[in-house]
Amino acid sequence: MIKASAVAALATAAVPARAQLNRKAATPGYRIKNKRIRQSIMGWTFNPMPTDELIATCVDIGLTGIEGISRKFYPAARKAGLEISLVGSHGFGKGPNDPANHAMCIEKLIDGIAVAKQFGAKRVITFVGMETPGIDREQAIGNCVKAWKQVIGHAEKNGITICLEHLNSVDDSHPMKGHPGYQGDDIELCIEAIKQVGSPNLKLLFDIYHVQIMHGDIIRNIGKYKEYIGHYHTAGNPGRGELDDTQEVNYPAVMRAILATGFDDFVAQEFIPNWDDKAVALRHAAEVCDV
Repeated sequence: MIKASAVAALATAAVPARAQLNRKAATPGYRIKNKRIRQSIMGWTFNPMPTDELIATCVDIGLTGIEGISRKFYPAARKAGLEISLVGSHGFGKGPNDPANHAMCIEKLIDGIAVAKQFGAKRVITFVGMETPGIDREQAIGNCVKAWKQVIGHAEKNGITICLEHLNSVDDSHPMKGHPGYQGDDIELCIEAIKQVGSPNLKLLFDIYHVQIMHGDIIRNIGKYKEYIGHYHTAGNPGRGELDDTQEVNYPAVMRAILATGFDDFVAQEFIPNWDDKAVALRHAAEVCDV
């Protein structure tokens, strides 16, 4: 027993410090230093932290972007030195999969492009939408393509990339952890729609959490779809929590795989913090991804 304990102790000591990052091991005061991954934060996940406090926390940690916050805070974020990494448009509930939503979605996308231009942002989000009775997936994708083709030229002229987010339809435990009924839950269908639009200004928002639930094989899929990916989101799975040792995704390896594709745009942290100190949770995630 003594010998076994000694061997276990030696094995633990041999594990690199970064591999031991867990919910209790965020390095105090850690600030992003490698800067190979351009890290951002999806602000809604940190509610009810005040947005001005979140902006200051991002700057202190060394993040360079922020998204998912009220547009009224865009000037403050820009003044603090943060880029707006993604501008909102229509939501995921009513999308262009239903022709009845086309006018609204196009209007919201055009507005998002204008706001992006105003604040020096490069990306605007779009979604497929929740299923509508009588519209199957093939029809839904065709409807989306028709709508996006009406706005993609405007995006091209303004140098804006529209990013289509793939979401999981499996997790029904929380309204923002999964989206049962979302018709853009198949990454191959999303890629097919992007191909049909045929513009480099429509790309995939590769949400690692959602892809892990629906398809897994994260690193292989990153390599497979690299030319179509325009933005990334993170979160631990299961639970959409911190990027710690309670979840299954090996985030340092995923970040290295992203870098290997030549990707140099934003990776936004979109986990919902469970830790008492949300700032420590964000600092920890930033360290994990700072490969």
